[in-house]
Amino acid sequence: MRSQRGVALITAMLIMALITTLIFSLEWDNSLDLRRTYVSMYREEAIQAALGAESWVLTILRQDAQDSTTDHLGEIWASELPILPLGGPGDSIQGEIYGDIEDLQGRFNINNLVDATGKVDQPSLEQFQRLLLALGLDARLAGIAADWIDADQEVGFPDGAEDSLYTGNVPPYRAANQTISSTSELAALEGMDKAILDTLLPHITALPGRQAINVNTATGPVLQSLDENLTTADVERLLSERQDVGFADVKNTFSSLVTPEVLQQLAETSDFFRLKVIVRVDTVRITYFSLLERSPQGDATPILRSLGTT
Repeated sequence: MRSQRGVALITAMLIMALITTLIFSLEWDNSLDLRRTYVSMYREEAIQAALGAESWVLTILRQDAQDSTTDHLGEIWASELPILPLGGPGDSIQGEIYGDIEDLQGRFNINNLVDATGKVDQPSLEQFQRLLLALGLDARLAGIAADWIDADQEVGFPDGAEDSLYTGNVPPYRAANQTISSTSELAALEGMDKAILDTLLPHITALPGRQAINVNTATGPVLQSLDENLTTADVERLLSERQDVGFADVKNTFSSLVTPEVLQQLAETSDFFRLKVIVRVDTVRITYFSLLERSPQGDATPILRSLGTT
């Protein structure tokens, strides 16, 4: 009898332990499901807030086109978007949104390396080489980048890399052999590493077609890349002259510094801008990027959106 009572007690304890474990498991799964639901909901709210900021910026760019005939760093679009709270004082969920707008035509357009037929554009290649040198980087990357986006499979001389090299990597891959839509694609280039790419990214962009450089917003290294005879002192003088209001007369300022061919490719206005918006809702945080194209009539349109990438 005592033996049977002992077995019954142990069985009851095992059953209670299993029930307790099952209850905790169900509670844990329910907690995870609830958290996933909240995160998904907060993420969707953050994306909608970012889209709202994008709509606001489209209005700013449209108004700017109506108010001025040039684009420079002293205009309202060039200032950082103020930090705005999300949620009212009585709301249990709090957050914030902020960001900035950047003129992408103040950078070197990687797609300028090829012409409309997909062949390498030599003047643009030489300009990219000068930009790399101005940044203290290996100028051979210019030829490798040109090979990546040109239409043929012929390895450029003396610098280049095509499928014959990339297919030997682990894992193997092929060259794009077409224009790119994101500068992050350059991470696949032969000889490219994170340190080089981080140095290069603030001065390059990937825009559709050939685009002029807006000298009113161009970075110092991009200005120096316009001509092989431009020195660091020349660039410092240009930046001091430009300040935040742009050049008073681009043609007169640059006619003695660059060739007539380059002078024709300089601009005072821009058609392409990048919006970066950071949104936090409770513990969820997203970074939203939008490539905006503004028409000659002033209407701006998003042509590329991404989350968490440039």
